[in-house]
Amino acid sequence: MGDDILDALLAAFPLPSLAIDSTERIIAANTEALTLIGQQAKGRNYVTILRQPALLDAIEATLTDRTPRTTRYLSNDGAQDTTLRVSCRPVRDVGQDGAGAVLLSFEDVSHVEQAGQMRRDFVANVSHELRTPLTALMGFIETLRGPARDDAAASTRFLNIMQDEAERMNRLVGDLMSLNRVEGDERVRPTQSVVLNDVLESTLRTLRPLASEAGVTFDIQMPDTPVHMIGDSDQLKQVFTNLTENAIKYGGSGGRITVKMTTSPREAALRAPGARVQVIDYGPGIDPVHLPRLTERFYRADDHRSRALGGTGLGLAIVKHIINRHRGRLRVESELGEGATFTVILPVQENV
Repeated sequence: MGDDILDALLAAFPLPSLAIDSTERIIAANTEALTLIGQQAKGRNYVTILRQPALLDAIEATLTDRTPRTTRYLSNDGAQDTTLRVSCRPVRDVGQDGAGAVLLSFEDVSHVEQAGQMRRDFVANVSHELRTPLTALMGFIETLRGPARDDAAASTRFLNIMQDEAERMNRLVGDLMSLNRVEGDERVRPTQSVVLNDVLESTLRTLRPLASEAGVTFDIQMPDTPVHMIGDSDQLKQVFTNLTENAIKYGGSGGRITVKMTTSPREAALRAPGARVQVIDYGPGIDPVHLPRLTERFYRADDHRSRALGGTGLGLAIVKHIINRHRGRLRVESELGEGATFTVILPVQENV
């Protein structure tokens, strides 16, 4: 088979592909492969182009024993690392004197690697979150069985702490189950019609005792006319509950929280009719460096304070998935010392 025919065949391959003959030269490569390894690669010795030991070993072995192999190749496009799975397959009757060649195809598996890393990180985070309260509970149980067995005051104090730690684990398990549920529902579009005003009013009514206890008042600004949308009322209430609770816990020092809803016949972020619900606090604010990561699982801008207030680090991740299910957007704006504004943008129905 001539090199021209091999070039034509490789040009039809959707994956980056190249061929190396028995003289160790790259005798053919498609456009995708040249983009990956360099435009001057054709005709060069593969060792000077590919360089990575695992891949070089696989090519050499396949050239020698004609056995297919699979290995990995690491690349970088200047913005991020890319992991590619490389299949090395022997090809007969091509190359120098028809002595045969090795065909390499490169498949981008970065998304698989990232998913695996996310799973490992998730398990590690859950284990870490559970280990602290479990360690505390085991320590207190040991103390109550031993030195504090007959100390009524110590028993009462330790039991109160144990209850707090057990409640913390219960909140974590509850949020994990909720996150699992909303992730499962994310691709299923809601079907019921809800009135956004009613969802907000119900949420704020439920949270008034918590706000009153924290010395916070609500400043509510909503349209007089009902705002209709297709949505899941329970999940939407969960979104506004999480955002308002966070505003009370972390921004309550400002003494008030503004909950404001506006509508637009064409919301720029959605390119369709939409409503913006803003939860605004006037507390210490969030360092802008944290804003891009706030919706990551277990990410906390202030780890110590969040734990002290009973946060699990999952609330905003749940909010993000629910908003995604409703084809909405979440925007966060904040500066240190100037409070924080969480904006939920949702599609609404016109003329209902």
